Amino acid sequence: MKIILFSRRGVAHAADEVRLIFERIETLGYDWAVNEEFAGTVEELTGRTVAPERRYGKRMTLPQQDEAVLLCYGGDGTLLEGIQRLDGAEIPVAGINSGHLGFLTSAPQNGIREIFEQIRTGTLRCEARSMLEVRSDFGGEETPRHAINEVAVQRQGAGMIAVETYIDGQMVATYCGDGLLVSTPTGSTAYSLSAGGPVVAPSCACLILTPIAPHNLTMRPIVVPDRSEITLRLHTRQARISVSADNEAFRVADGACLTIRRAQRRFFLAVAHNISFYDTLRNKMMWGVDPRSDRKPL
Repeated sequence: MKIILFSRRGVAHAADEVRLIFERIETLGYDWAVNEEFAGTVEELTGRTVAPERRYGKRMTLPQQDEAVLLCYGGDGTLLEGIQRLDGAEIPVAGINSGHLGFLTSAPQNGIREIFEQIRTGTLRCEARSMLEVRSDFGGEETPRHAINEVAVQRQGAGMIAVETYIDGQMVATYCGDGLLVSTPTGSTAYSLSAGGPVVAPSCACLILTPIAPHNLTMRPIVVPDRSEITLRLHTRQARISVSADNEAFRVADGACLTIRRAQRRFFLAVAHNISFYDTLRNKMMWGVDPRSDRKPL
């Protein structure tokens, strides 16, 4: 078994928690690797030396026969970036939440021992989650980009942009405003939620289109089957346009065309035992909580 550790700068790393992670790894006799950005913090907090062969950079390719778990320490953004480093390797991904909401990194910081116990006993429960693939001419590169939460088309600077939208070749609408989001069910509780999109259970086989500050107030989010192919043609008079796939952003020109579909690759998210998506949603969103009575249920 190999534990792949991932964290990034800006995360509030606690020395006792980092030491506990390595204590469990060594007690259980697991191999391990750590990303370059986190390696220096590990050395500083634990006093150990991270050898070059135990470090990895922007991408990590695992041999097919290796059993491994990606363990991300931080918030949901950290977990998103960690999954991108796997470059499509389908291994369990577990998150230790040191961020705020943490819909994906649902394990609390005091759950480190529990995660390692589940790894040891083979009881780590995982859910297969879909991803998006977006194709365009990103600065002359035809390489597709992948997103776990959403592909976002957004204006930069003053002025509206127009996003001409087709689903399976059929015209849907031209969204005029700040932009458009195409989200997975996993991403329904991310940017799409703050833009007024619906909350969607992760097991639903669908994609969500959510306009961002539409100029026409009758424009509303729509949900389509995840077998759909979505084509976006982008137009602007004066605003610049950016396209982002989760944390990775690109500038595109007026007239750019994007093709978005469900990706062939997936990721496998470790979820806490006896805690459902609805439990997480209720707790994170504080549904049924009366703020006047110390956050007790109504």
